[in-house]
Amino acid sequence: MGLLVLLDNCGIPVPGQTILVLAAVYAGTGRMSIAAVVVIGVVAAVVGNTLGYLIGRTGGHAFVHRWGRYVALTPARMARAEGFFDRNGPKVVTVARFIDGLRQTNGIIAGTSEMAWRRFQPANVLGALLWVGAWATAGYLTGSDIGPLYERALRYQVYLLAALGVVVVALVVRAVLHRRRGKRPPEGGPGAGAGATGDGGTPADGEGPADGEGPADGEGPAADPAGADPGPQPPDQRSGTTSNEDA
Repeated sequence: MGLLVLLDNCGIPVPGQTILVLAAVYAGTGRMSIAAVVVIGVVAAVVGNTLGYLIGRTGGHAFVHRWGRYVALTPARMARAEGFFDRNGPKVVTVARFIDGLRQTNGIIAGTSEMAWRRFQPANVLGALLWVGAWATAGYLTGSDIGPLYERALRYQVYLLAALGVVVVALVVRAVLHRRRGKRPPEGGPGAGAGATGDGGTPADGEGPADGEGPADGEGPAADPAGADPGPQPPDQRSGTTSNEDA
């Protein structure tokens, strides 16, 4: 717990606050000393924020340019934060731990903005006491109620398991019925509604006429019957002399 709280207070986004609350809850169940949780949490928070201050004081701008994007601390935000710290530094350090993002970066910003050590450290200690005290109290009170709740859960676990089994069976039956409905064939049997014709109906789409019932599509007219009058013939195109027979 102490290591995660320390890292959470010196610029590394780890779940230090969550671990602190869980430790306090565990202490509320009687399996850990709440005093130990508070002392370890306060010391780790103060040391972590102090390390952040030293990082900011010795190489804050280089740290922001290289690692700031990982903790939502861009150069533009850093410039605005420095101006704000110049005016309200101790107040910000005191309440910073209750705000995600600012909890991890307030020490670095304080060091980068060259906030005086004598102003930073009292606010750092006060902020750690308030932050650890608030979350440790909340977790401890919650943990003191977990014991009776756990005993009730054990008492009624048979009923809970039975209810869970009923829900699982209902879901399985519903899935099986849904699958059977999906496999059921449509009414009328396969092929119903197809383009087949009944007695005396028209042929299906795309079928041609029966054999011998007329020309197929695209064919010319039928040949003239034998003996039909061919019509007037053109005059004889030979020379103007008459044939020997006409003579």
